[in-house]
Amino acid sequence: MAPSGPGIRLLPNAITVLAMCAGLSAVHFATIGMWGAAIGAIAAAAVFDGLDGRIARLLDATSKMGAELDSLADAISFGVAPALVIYIWRFDNTREGWVIALIFAVCMVLRLARFNTLLEVEQPPFAKEFFVGVPAPAGGLLLLLPLIVDEQVGRGGWWSGTLFVMAWTVCIAMLLVSRIPTLSVKTIKVPPRLVAPGLVGVGLLAAAIITFPLAALILAMLVYLGHLPYSVRRYRWLAKHPEAWEVTGVERRAIKRAHGVAARRLGLRQPLHGRVAGAAMRAVRRPRRDATTAAAAEKANAIAGNGTGRRRSWRQLGLRRHHKP
Repeated sequence: MAPSGPGIRLLPNAITVLAMCAGLSAVHFATIGMWGAAIGAIAAAAVFDGLDGRIARLLDATSKMGAELDSLADAISFGVAPALVIYIWRFDNTREGWVIALIFAVCMVLRLARFNTLLEVEQPPFAKEFFVGVPAPAGGLLLLLPLIVDEQVGRGGWWSGTLFVMAWTVCIAMLLVSRIPTLSVKTIKVPPRLVAPGLVGVGLLAAAIITFPLAALILAMLVYLGHLPYSVRRYRWLAKHPEAWEVTGVERRAIKRAHGVAARRLGLRQPLHGRVAGAAMRAVRRPRRDATTAAAAEKANAIAGNGTGRRRSWRQLGLRRHHKP
C-alpha cells in the first residue's frame, strides 16, 4: 500500500480527538442533569474509539503519536468522564463517593498502562484473541449500567442505591485491572456463508438501538458480562492445546470434537448422577434375589415356624444382612 498523505494520516487522530471530546461532553451533560445525553456521549466515545485504530490500519496511517493519543483519550473518555458522571449522579458532595470515583479512574489508567506494556511482551499466538481484563470502553459503559437502568426502568430502585453503586464501581474497577481474559472483537472472523445473515443482524441491531437505545445498551452490557466465563474457558482450552493456535475456527472445532471422541473411547464419561430410567432404575433400587438368597430365606421361614413361637434373628440363623445399595 502506498504511503498515505498528510491529510489522510490526520484522520485517525481526528477521530481520537472526537472520542475525547465526547467523553468530556458527558461530564458537561451530567452537571446540567441531562443523564441520557451523558450516556449517549460515552457510547459515542466508545464507537469513535473502535473506529480510529481500524481506520489507521486501513489507511496505513499508524504512528507512535496516534498510539499515545489513543491511550490518553481512553483515560479521559472511559476513566475520568464516567467516574465524574457517577459521582455527580449518586456521590455528589460526599467524601466516600469521591474516593470511589478516584479508585475507578486510577484503575482505568493502570489498565491502559498495562495494555501498552504488554504490546512489547512476547505472547503466545492465541493471546491476540483476548484482552487482559475488561477493555476501557466496556469498563466505562459497565460503570454506567446502574444509571442506564435507572433511566430506562425508573428512579428509586435498588440498583440506584448509594451502597450498591459504590460496590458496583469497585467491582468494575477490579475487573479492569484483573487478569481475566476477555474476547477481543478485533479478531472475530465471519465466514463467507454468514456474511448476509450478519448484515441482516447488524440492521436489526441498528433498528433496536435507534428505537430502544437504553434497553439495547442494557442488553449488550449483560451479554458482555455473561460472556466472561466462556472467555475464561476458551482461553484455558487454547493454553492446553498448542495444536489449535494457528488453525482456523473450523479446524479448532474439529480438534474439540476429536478430543471428545477420544475421551469417550477411553471410557471417560460423565457420571449419571442417579438418572437411570425405566427397568434400570428398578434394578438398581430392587436387586434381584438369587437362588442362594431365596433358599436361605425359605430355611429361615421354616425354622421360624417350628412351633417354638419365637422368630429367630438373622444372626442366630447364621445369615448376613443384605445391604441395599
